[in-house]
Amino acid sequence: MRISLRTDRHLIRAHARSERHLLVNVIAPTAEPRAGRQPVNIALVLDRSGSMGGERKFALAREAVEQALRMLHPEDRFTLVVYDDDVDVLVPVAAATAEAKSLALSRLRDVDPRGSTDLHAGWTKGASQIAAGLTASSVSRVLLLTDGLANAGVTEPSALVATAVELRGQGIATSTFGVGADFDERLLRDLAHEGGGNFYFVETPVQIPDLLTSELGEALEIVVRGAAIHLELPARADATLLNRYRHQHVAGDALRIELGDLTSGQELSAVVKIRFATGQVGGAAVATLRMVDRSGTSNVEAVEWRYDTHEANDAQARDVVVDREAASLYAARARAEATEANRRGDFTRARRVLERTVARIRGYAHGDPALEALWRELRDDIERYAEQAMSPMQLKSAVYVAESVGKGRAPDGRARRSPKP
Repeated sequence: MRISLRTDRHLIRAHARSERHLLVNVIAPTAEPRAGRQPVNIALVLDRSGSMGGERKFALAREAVEQALRMLHPEDRFTLVVYDDDVDVLVPVAAATAEAKSLALSRLRDVDPRGSTDLHAGWTKGASQIAAGLTASSVSRVLLLTDGLANAGVTEPSALVATAVELRGQGIATSTFGVGADFDERLLRDLAHEGGGNFYFVETPVQIPDLLTSELGEALEIVVRGAAIHLELPARADATLLNRYRHQHVAGDALRIELGDLTSGQELSAVVKIRFATGQVGGAAVATLRMVDRSGTSNVEAVEWRYDTHEANDAQARDVVVDREAASLYAARARAEATEANRRGDFTRARRVLERTVARIRGYAHGDPALEALWRELRDDIERYAEQAMSPMQLKSAVYVAESVGKGRAPDGRARRSPKP
């Protein structure tokens, strides 16, 4: 992996606490086109409740499964599960042979939408199928598609999220696909977040095949397993992660940030806001970063700040690359908070959050075109968030984009890839 560290400013105040932003950029290696890949262990779990009959949703889900199965090789394993208030395993977990794929498509053609939505039962049935094929090297993932609320069986969000955590602990990730206006976007977001997968908002049914096969394609090209950043902070410093990665403060002055599995050529960034203690002019504060994955430590890097006077701090230049990345995350966080305020009908809070973030970004834009465009766009969004209740589709789109940006992904939820040389 390639990693780089940048800070918005290298000087910190000797006689007052300073806040600085550290940008960590990570680029996964690119897989060789002819190189063998790790086998995948995939559960395709489809909602067949009555609402899936509208807008050709289930027909397009069938098409997505057909395209997905074409991507699998005989060394891969898959299962196909459909659910409403009952669960049917159309194909028990099997090697992805031509015969197994043909059987899956034949049985799927006979399925018609009906009934309610026992999301938990369908999801866990798919997970239990692929659990039998878990190996140390296989990539195991449930692709869970639904267009409605979990309204049968286990429906409590906290219980569903606990299941996602449990499955991730077993080595099974969960990626979720919410179709249309009637699913619970916060639930599907949280299942994917805690489940170690990705969340997709399928705004129109015609997107189902594209987004499902895109997610499977990422799983097929995973080159780094369980990537994480271990950041040792300077003494007495406090750290806040601006992104939406899972993270925890660990022993000593350290922060562990979970990036998860990385696909070929994937580029991710993380921004950490660090608040420094005071010090002596000329002294140094150092942060050390270790990039780790399942194979062990792969990279060690360090960044240094120097204590100086107020005058020197005020005169120093800023790194606009760091400013842009931090501002993008502050904007995403503000939109996420404003979305929830709008959902509650608290338009005053939504306006206050956005106006405060506009002022923050504008304060250090200094004519930079990207930063100027960002704060102006955020300012223009205030009316949408703070004047009237957002529609269900607007709420879903806002949650989706904020989550994607917070996870270092493109606004459409796909992995960002480093340009090929």
